[in-house]
Amino acid sequence: MSATHEVPLARTIEAARRMVTTLDGCVLGQRHSIETLVAAYMAGGHVLLEGVPGIGKTLLARAFAACLGVRFTRIQFTPDLMPSDVIGTNVFEGASGGFRLVRGPVFTEVLMADEINRTPPKTQSALLEAMQERQVSIDGVSHALHPGFFVIATSNPVEFEGTYPLPEAQLDRFLARVEMGLPDHEAEIELYRRAVGGRLAGWTGSARLPEAVVAPGETDDLRTASARVHVAEELLDYVGRLAVAVRTSPHVELGISPRGALALLETARAAALLDGREYVVPDDLKRLLGACWGHRLLLTAESELEGQTVERILDEVAARVEVPH
Repeated sequence: MSATHEVPLARTIEAARRMVTTLDGCVLGQRHSIETLVAAYMAGGHVLLEGVPGIGKTLLARAFAACLGVRFTRIQFTPDLMPSDVIGTNVFEGASGGFRLVRGPVFTEVLMADEINRTPPKTQSALLEAMQERQVSIDGVSHALHPGFFVIATSNPVEFEGTYPLPEAQLDRFLARVEMGLPDHEAEIELYRRAVGGRLAGWTGSARLPEAVVAPGETDDLRTASARVHVAEELLDYVGRLAVAVRTSPHVELGISPRGALALLETARAAALLDGREYVVPDDLKRLLGACWGHRLLLTAESELEGQTVERILDEVAARVEVPH
């Protein structure tokens, strides 16, 4: 969108807040996860949702696409799923004597990769090019995906039987990892209340998913609005010092790459918009450290044996690195 036709940021902020409010009323007790998901979408990235089965990951993905009013496709990842089942393939037609492209489910706007860690790495890697370059290659020919292509992948805890850990290259394609926990007591009771009353979205025989709350032209604005959020020079230095502190930690084997640091920066810009600001503050960066960096760190074997965790290391870094004033 050209600078002379930019939509006022206030209008885009209002659209994003409508999404958060609607999703919060649909997926109960997950406000923080919802805000991180919307911020990552506004920052132009993809999201990995993690949590035990039955926590609402699939419902959140479906409700998110419904709020946007865009084309949604879901792939159930299984051990026997092939890369061609994801991106598509060329099929020979005897009548014409030629090949016809059969597009896979990746040709959509919002793709839900459900239980992505239940399929082997070969099939997981079918999404690498799609997520990074928004295109896929089939028999040596590149095919463009929708410009707003967005992946919401769900993942079960790695301790579960039949899971394949995502390789570092695949994890790095996700702008943020959202860990969905159990709702608090009040939210869970309200969930039961709605189920009994037949008003629980996504439940069998219950209310439908929400209607679109974002106008067709506003989806593009949402994806580009964070680029207009101001970041002070001292905050750029702050992000760099946070990254260096993580890289130099004696507990870390694989630290934060420049792409990982940019992921934090862009997500923080979008989170600032959700808070109604057109500028980033240090707290925007600190509260997103876990979501943007937690899945990118690899601890040393000794540190894992000692009981160190990624969350503890990031908390220590956030507390140790001086915040600019």
